[in-house]
Amino acid sequence: MTKKLALISFVVSLGGFLFGFDAGIISGVMSFAGPEFDLTDMQAGWVVSSPSFAAMIAMLFSGRLSDKVGRKKILIYVAFFYALSALLSAYASSYEMLYIARMIGGLAFGAALILAPTYIAEISTSENRGKLVSIQQLNIVLGFFAAFLSNYYFNKYNNADSFLSDENVWRWMLGVELIPAVLYFVSLFFVPKSPRWLFANDQKEEAKVVLNAIHGAETAKEEIESIANNIKQEQNKEKVALKDLLKPSLRFIMIVGLVIGVLQQITGINAVYFYATSIFKQTGIGTDAAFSSGVLLSSITVIFTFVAIFLIDKMGRRPLLLVGIAGIAISLLLCSYGFNQATYKLTDAKIESLENLERHLLLPYMDKDYDSDIAFKNDMKTALGTQQYAKNEGAILEVATTINATLVLLGILGFIACFAFSLGPVMWVLLSELFPMKYRGLAIGVIGFINSFISWIVQQVFPWELSNLGNALTFLIFGAIAAIGFFALLKILPETKGKSLEQIEMELVKE
Repeated sequence: MTKKLALISFVVSLGGFLFGFDAGIISGVMSFAGPEFDLTDMQAGWVVSSPSFAAMIAMLFSGRLSDKVGRKKILIYVAFFYALSALLSAYASSYEMLYIARMIGGLAFGAALILAPTYIAEISTSENRGKLVSIQQLNIVLGFFAAFLSNYYFNKYNNADSFLSDENVWRWMLGVELIPAVLYFVSLFFVPKSPRWLFANDQKEEAKVVLNAIHGAETAKEEIESIANNIKQEQNKEKVALKDLLKPSLRFIMIVGLVIGVLQQITGINAVYFYATSIFKQTGIGTDAAFSSGVLLSSITVIFTFVAIFLIDKMGRRPLLLVGIAGIAISLLLCSYGFNQATYKLTDAKIESLENLERHLLLPYMDKDYDSDIAFKNDMKTALGTQQYAKNEGAILEVATTINATLVLLGILGFIACFAFSLGPVMWVLLSELFPMKYRGLAIGVIGFINSFISWIVQQVFPWELSNLGNALTFLIFGAIAAIGFFALLKILPETKGKSLEQIEMELVKE
């Protein structure tokens, strides 16, 4: 693998960094923006999930559009939308303006998550394709880490002695995303067009120049021959329509792609990432500790993504996915057990320790024992009102909760670690490999749309779940789904390690 190939792959997948950054940032933003706009559970869910909703739309057309005008050109527009979204979000003056600004970013997320792995798969060789496509996931988790670290420091210096306050700190959290967005925009002008796309659009000489520059003459010659043979076969076939994905010859790989695409999101990964600060508050560790735990969470993600990159072309896709999904199920069930054991009680001394709220309103609930987080939080909202409770939730839960927080933390970190070396990177690697070039843009777009739709639902309903189902049942549902997913993958998942895209097509697509 050449340095130039690795660098190009890294630059193209910087869109993943921005996706991860936005996802991590919003978990801290909602601790301040939610109370400021006095958002309901469904409104808070919409602010968080609206980018995923917009991403669904982008995923439907970005793959096909890039087949026509090129991967690189669409990615440049993606970077521009990232920058615009960051700027408008930081200046949002209302709930409506905030979610519209975030939806602009969502259009960029959807396109980037589809096009980056597609582009990277089309410039890489079979020996290194898994590693290079996994750089997308590495950039996503680096984005998470940067966001949680940024949130931690913004929260730390949010005090009377600085220019930051509860009213403006969330604007700085959102606005800082403009810096990597502009860097991404500029960097994309220096990457080449996809050689496979150039071949498919009868620009063979330019494609040969690109392949020689990336791989060197010897490897480029092999790639040119392989691509040319594949393109020649594709030319004898009709144009692709959406209904073509339902062909019997594609049925198996569509089922595999759909199962993985749904499973990646329905196990709750974006609920944990996007609401990390809120989840950690539920353990009673306090607001400051919740922000610092987010840094730990993102650090674990980065470490285990490197594990995936190291192992994916050695161990293979199937073992990583199966081990990972089993670990995800166990970790989520551990979280459910930990939350189920929690109790809540406010004593006179605990009420007196609370600041910045009307403590006398809590006196009717003094010394009352709760074994349900739902009942406790509902009583607190009744006493204080939803806005005041939202502003002080971390402090109230910190003094009232008796829980094995370490057990829950281990469960969450175990979930994140297992996801980071399995469903996170491996899904995109497999999607970029499973489908023939003729169907690739459309198929990945459809599965990406469904993946984003599931992500949107999970993000949208998660605040409602915590308020109405409780912490324990919410994580139990995620854990049970992961366990079912393990047995489904055990039965149907193929191995694509070390095979060229053309070999995979011959083995899995039966005309």
